[in-house]
Amino acid sequence: MRWFSGTPYAALLMLELASGMTTGAFAGDKQYGPGASDTEIKLGQTTAYSGPASAYGNLLSKTQVFYVRMINEHGGVNGRKITLISLDDGYSPPKTIELTRRLVEQDNVLGIFDSLGTAPNAAIQEYLNEQHVPHFAVSGASRFNDPARHPWSMGVIASYETEGRIYAKYILRNIKDAKIAVLYQNDDLGKDYFKGLREGLGDQAETMIVKATSYELTDPTIDSQIITLKASGANVLFDASSPKFAAQAIRKAFELDWRPTHFLSLTGNSIPAALVPAGVEKSIGIISASSNKDPGDPMWASDKGMQDYLAFMKSYIPDKDPSDLLISGGYNLAQLMLFVLERCGDNLTRENLMYQATHIHNAEFSLLLPGVKVNTSPTNYRAFNQLQLEKFDGKRWVPFGEIIGE
Repeated sequence: MRWFSGTPYAALLMLELASGMTTGAFAGDKQYGPGASDTEIKLGQTTAYSGPASAYGNLLSKTQVFYVRMINEHGGVNGRKITLISLDDGYSPPKTIELTRRLVEQDNVLGIFDSLGTAPNAAIQEYLNEQHVPHFAVSGASRFNDPARHPWSMGVIASYETEGRIYAKYILRNIKDAKIAVLYQNDDLGKDYFKGLREGLGDQAETMIVKATSYELTDPTIDSQIITLKASGANVLFDASSPKFAAQAIRKAFELDWRPTHFLSLTGNSIPAALVPAGVEKSIGIISASSNKDPGDPMWASDKGMQDYLAFMKSYIPDKDPSDLLISGGYNLAQLMLFVLERCGDNLTRENLMYQATHIHNAEFSLLLPGVKVNTSPTNYRAFNQLQLEKFDGKRWVPFGEIIGE
């Protein structure tokens, strides 16, 4: 247990004590919901190990699977092993529905932990709320922060609308005579980003946005969209994409000799999955945002949390690039899961799982930027509400400015 005592798991236990959490969560008779017992906590998720969003599944979700393996090898959570059933839905909502019903009705999971994607999660949201099953969605769409209508659904990454407003404020303050072209994914992900941008621009949105076009996840390329956006005369590109299409946008803009100030959403800013396929030399100067430390940034070399993360990568996922923000993001979300399960103590009911997840105060996880804290409440389920702007220098994302939140 010596090695384990220095991992983020131990740090989380210390955090709980420091946060003033009472022992009430651990006191009294044991209470169990579906999927929980003296020896096991069973969770389920659907993700895209195949299909148009497979970069997410094979990096973010797979990291969570290995993180659970690490936790189990060192005693589990309060003496219980976690069983995480992670199923491939190919980013197809009908398949998501089928597999989620299986997880709930046949596998009897305690909750749905970090199912991937806006459209897939939207497809199962009503069902899970009707069944009173905790639903943690890897999506920043606003529909997953609506406690009044969907009290069992919680989005676990930063709000797309908030991120869009942050870029808008930067444009207003720093880019003179901005003419904005918008590329967005034609689903709740892209539409929420676009909405946030327009809200942030306020009454100037109508004149500053000169062209907007969308794409479908099933489109083979977006070359025609980039040609159209360039023809608009825009000097700013707002790009709300997933990694595959972000890479295409970067590459095509470069081929057309179009050099707008390029804002790339957090959902598409993976260096290995988007910028490397596009060509890192073509990606220099792109602006994005994050709440996480960049594992590729040498400034974190002596950071204890980063050292723990790199040790995890070396032991469990040695064939992957630890600087990939999808992997480090998955690691952060796994820590959030562990934190909530620890707080549940011996009351492992679905009701208490949601209660603990929606009553987090100033939690800090090892890969979050200094100053970024996790807060949730019964009226605001969004776990991550703070971001920092960053610019790609050809090798890494370089943060600039202050932590921004709403």
